[in-house]
Amino acid sequence: MRIERIFQKEEIEVQDSVNIELLEPIIEKHKNKKGNMIPLLQEVQDLYGYLPEQALRKISEETNLGLSEMYGVATFYSQFRITPVGKHIIKVCHGTACHVQNSDAITEALENFLEIKDGETTKDRLFTLESVACLGCCSLAPVMMIDGETFGKLTGKKAEKILKDIKKKELNK
Repeated sequence: MRIERIFQKEEIEVQDSVNIELLEPIIEKHKNKKGNMIPLLQEVQDLYGYLPEQALRKISEETNLGLSEMYGVATFYSQFRITPVGKHIIKVCHGTACHVQNSDAITEALENFLEIKDGETTKDRLFTLESVACLGCCSLAPVMMIDGETFGKLTGKKAEKILKDIKKKELNK
């Protein structure tokens, strides 16, 4: 099953200003290495959580990698993000076992609860919702993963409760 990549239709109102100085060690590490683009983009995304335009422009200037070439790679591979994401990434499995167990209902419940669509981020940037092809937890279907933690045998109500608990913890910090 192929999951269609969905892009946010709304532009994020305020792009984060990024500290470009933090890029220097990453650029130096990869500057003159052959095949450096993907490792460089991965480290930049690890640093900022996504690939900010300012960072890509700086990399282009310092490494002679083409800006359009970097955008081409970043939009081709689903691991890369060119818009900011939420603090918590919610991945809802839509593989065969989960699909048969009605994972569509889980996604729909989360979309309604969060007031976003699949592939979007909440306005407070607390959550990003993503459909994925498989999480490899078929015996727990339907499944979602949040920040590496797996939640199985879900219903829409159970999924909402998990998010409410996360929101509650965030407010108490």
